[in-house]
Amino acid sequence: MTRPADPSAVPPGDPVRVLIADDQALLRGSLRVLVDAEPGLVTTSEAATGAEAVRCARQDPPDVILMDVRMPGMDGIEATRQICGSPGTANVKVLMLTMFDLDDYVYAALRAGASGFLLKDTPPGELIAAIRVVAGGDALLAPAVTRRLIAEFAHRPQPSQPLPHTLDGVTGREREVLTLIACGLSNTEIAERLYLGIATVKTHVGHLLTKLGCRDRAQLVIVAYESGLVAAVRPPTGP
Repeated sequence: MTRPADPSAVPPGDPVRVLIADDQALLRGSLRVLVDAEPGLVTTSEAATGAEAVRCARQDPPDVILMDVRMPGMDGIEATRQICGSPGTANVKVLMLTMFDLDDYVYAALRAGASGFLLKDTPPGELIAAIRVVAGGDALLAPAVTRRLIAEFAHRPQPSQPLPHTLDGVTGREREVLTLIACGLSNTEIAERLYLGIATVKTHVGHLLTKLGCRDRAQLVIVAYESGLVAAVRPPTGP
């Protein structure tokens, strides 16, 4: 179940601007009503295809895009890759929405630069919370998503070529933090597990993002798996 949004993660001042990209007009309209009815959120535009989402994002960059995975022509994953990979829209956060709970979509979306991944049957309150979390600069990694990623990497054969990511320059404590991030723990949970202050954990996370060239926690999870750091790690049990 998705954790509720941390109020401190919601930027004050201007409303969070949301672009809705989905090929179903009825769903787009429903999402617009949901977003616009929420204080501090506003819909900027709608897109029915991935290519249209890219154009809208470049013309008027939103803070967050609700991006459908399956759309005609350019799909949501390719659209996300183009948006997150372009200098003018690199700061746009993408929250992927799909009806299909498939491992390949989760991995491909995060690799493309998405900051979150939710099913379309997610309750409205959780969707709104997810928009706020992603807009605040965090990644939405629900425990179920983390478990799917762990399961996928556990079944992958050992690579014959050097891994694309190394952890050179990452300290021992930062490796501990990265391991817990990859297991889906929040900053508060990491602080409790390692007996650290929350500010110290945030500092470690910031150093990891800089050292590993990652845009957010979702990218850190990918690096942790691809480097082999968490290949044998299981997610912690309990609430």
